[in-house]
Amino acid sequence: MAEQEKPQPSEMRYGIEEIKVLKGLDGVRKRPSMYIGSTGKEGLHHLIFEVVDNSIDEALVGFCNNIVVTLNKDGSVTITDNGRGIPVEKHPVHGKSGLEIVMTMLHAGGKFDHKAYVISGGLHGIGVSVVNALSEKLIARVKRNGNIYAQEYKRGKPVTKVRVVGKSSSTGTEVTFFPDKEIFSILKFDFDLLVKKFRELAFLNPSLRIILQDDATKKKEEFCYSGGLIAFLKWLNSNRKVLHKPIYFKKQVDDSIIEIALQYNDSYLENIFGFVNTINTVEGGTHIVGFKTALTRVINDYATKQNLLKDIKLNGEDTREGITAIINLRLREPQFEGQTKTRLGNSEVKGFVDSILTSCLSEFFEENPSIARIIAGKASAAARAREAARKARELVRRKSALLTGNLPGKLADCSSRKIENTELYVVEGESAGGSAKQARDKETQAILPLRGKILNVEKANPNKVFGSEEIVSLITAIGTGTKEQFQIEKARYGKIIIMTDADVDGQHIKTLLLTFFFRYMPKLIEAGYVYVAVPPLYKARQKKDYYVYSEGSLKALLKKIGICSVQRFKGLGEMNPQQLWETTMNPSTRKLKKVTIEDAIEADQLFSALMGSEVEPRKEFIAKYAREAILDI
Repeated sequence: MAEQEKPQPSEMRYGIEEIKVLKGLDGVRKRPSMYIGSTGKEGLHHLIFEVVDNSIDEALVGFCNNIVVTLNKDGSVTITDNGRGIPVEKHPVHGKSGLEIVMTMLHAGGKFDHKAYVISGGLHGIGVSVVNALSEKLIARVKRNGNIYAQEYKRGKPVTKVRVVGKSSSTGTEVTFFPDKEIFSILKFDFDLLVKKFRELAFLNPSLRIILQDDATKKKEEFCYSGGLIAFLKWLNSNRKVLHKPIYFKKQVDDSIIEIALQYNDSYLENIFGFVNTINTVEGGTHIVGFKTALTRVINDYATKQNLLKDIKLNGEDTREGITAIINLRLREPQFEGQTKTRLGNSEVKGFVDSILTSCLSEFFEENPSIARIIAGKASAAARAREAARKARELVRRKSALLTGNLPGKLADCSSRKIENTELYVVEGESAGGSAKQARDKETQAILPLRGKILNVEKANPNKVFGSEEIVSLITAIGTGTKEQFQIEKARYGKIIIMTDADVDGQHIKTLLLTFFFRYMPKLIEAGYVYVAVPPLYKARQKKDYYVYSEGSLKALLKKIGICSVQRFKGLGEMNPQQLWETTMNPSTRKLKKVTIEDAIEADQLFSALMGSEVEPRKEFIAKYAREAILDI
């Protein structure tokens, strides 16, 4: 495939003099999780992201516009870019090739004095040297100075010298690595996970093309979005009904660049995504705080001047209801909290973002009064609904307080107050709730039965959500509060376990509960508190009882023990308390699935498509995945 013509960047040296060394590679293999987060799936994919980040840094300064990531049949990965290529000349101080230094020494790279890279996602030499240390084998090839240079390494140590292996008229770097099976518990890469990451990177770098291909499965995806942040915003809102055209600003102050894109939709949800030097700051930071502060102030000021508020005052949640926003920063010296770089800590950035958004959004409102009135009207409606919801919550709480102090009357609480040992089972139906109350360990297990299907919060306004007795009971029992008022330290239980029937209705109730947790208590999921119980599908009996949890397991069991009686459990209520305890509630024998949010953007898209008010995205999803569905009829 022919490469795209490279952009013409401003003059910037990247020679051997720009390679700085801070310290060696000691300890990476001994404590890999310190550098890549884990030695499981997360850490495995982090290897690819670290190498790709180097190519992205070349793109940020205008020297790279094409990256190819190939999952090879032999289990290795090859990442190729058309950047300047890592310098290969001998370092004036260390006497080794720049390539060998960058690949074998931690904190060695071209980003410490900002001569080769004014803006970068991280410290270039950290990532690639860590990848080398955690690879059974790594081969680096560099196109530079008319030649192709190569060096091979084994678990971070060079096994060949840097040598010329060919000629080339182009420039770039190619890294092929084999993850070390002595380090990683999993060696298979997830194509779909990589798709999500590279799509995101392509949106944030509109001049960049990223190609992902799997040689074993022949899957191939290409990402290139000339529309940048506006295209990203439209993609995020593709499953929602938007209220106005996208609003977009881009400003540069000294070496810092800020891009903001925002758009409101008819939902009641808030989705704000922050990026710093292409890194997704999933835990937020000072840039998000600055954005929220300015947004609240500007909308309040405009609504007040236009006499749209009457006797109400907007708060932050009101102004963010229904918003989808992306804040993309490029900073000279970002300060990330933690090695995984998920939260921005630069204190000065709050004021920087606040100032830029206040100025730009105020000017936009003056020039686009029709859009401004739509946004202000949306916020004022949210404020009125918030006040009504507050009154509804107080009414329900007063009713609950009369019955049980402060807890829902139907809650069968546990006696232990040691949070780390306690569990709340959220159970479908009064019948199953009754069995669960008899089956439980009363010291550590609490039971909250729900009456039927809870409200679909994806398409309900907060007034209706907080007016739902079932939802208020759930919030009260958990104890953390919701959204901005959420406080994890107030959790009353160490585990929240969703326990529903194994039929279609049970799956729907489970989905409704997960939607509620994702939209109103996402930090409960992120902190690892939410689980799903796995009740058995069948009981097979031949001399003794066998509990079976899947169709495949049933076939294997029947093949092993032969003819026997088989009972299909359609609901939890079909099991007596002893069976429910043995199969689903006994910590030593039960099966639990921990709920995690692997990709917040992807999760947001999925919940919007499947649970939102727009029908077409749901139809498209069903058409795409119908062949993979398991029918229960």
